[in-house]
Amino acid sequence: MHEFPVVHIGGIGFDLSSIIAITVSFVITLVLALLAVRNLSVDNPSKLQNFMEWVVEFVHNTIASTMPLEKAKRYISLGMTLIMFIFISNLLGLPFGIVTEVSESHHGPVTVAGLEIASADEVEKAHEDGKHLAYAWWKSPTADLSVTAGLASIVFVLVHYLGLTQNTRHYLKHYFKPYPIFFPINILETLTKPLTLALRLFANIFAGEVLISTILLLDVFGIPLLGIWQGFSIFVGAIQAFLFTILTMVYISQATVHEEGH
Repeated sequence: MHEFPVVHIGGIGFDLSSIIAITVSFVITLVLALLAVRNLSVDNPSKLQNFMEWVVEFVHNTIASTMPLEKAKRYISLGMTLIMFIFISNLLGLPFGIVTEVSESHHGPVTVAGLEIASADEVEKAHEDGKHLAYAWWKSPTADLSVTAGLASIVFVLVHYLGLTQNTRHYLKHYFKPYPIFFPINILETLTKPLTLALRLFANIFAGEVLISTILLLDVFGIPLLGIWQGFSIFVGAIQAFLFTILTMVYISQATVHEEGH
């Protein structure tokens, strides 16, 4: 059985595979952004510069479709960060997997850098039950619900902070529209937004990785299917990154933009 290595510090579990994947996604996003702005040229732009200019324009148009143009510019950096980080994270689990096995001759706890990921009792029980004990160290960060919930929570806090600081009166007033009796329903709607953001992204990426694992069980017969599904997964990863970003901008627009007469 393949499990993800989890260490417990102060009673809190930390999934090492998610931490590794998040770090790699962050580094790739940062390096890509730095390379894109290095040696900028108007007369002879590089291919990467041309590509990033297209991405910036795409993100700007996406944000501008949710709010007035004069407000859209201030959120381009946020939109770029979200769409790049999520897209890279969505694809990270596609190329390969890293799995370490615990041999049947191993007795005692399984540790990494002095941190225990499996107790001696757990190892012995797995051996007694005839289970194949192995740990998967690589996956898409967004295939972990705690990661997508973290992203959605950041968006949730940011949206309401911007609403309270930039559009205070109208932002608070909208909870009582169209009538004060709708206040509980409006609160419920507000609380479900980060939940749907997190679950939509997690479910799509996690399902894709489960299907890839299933296809790999077919050995040689699964190679054609694997190629087709990985190509489709790139499309799904792009769509999910786009949806998360545009919904974030829609929520920001709803919280900060006030139309006169409404």
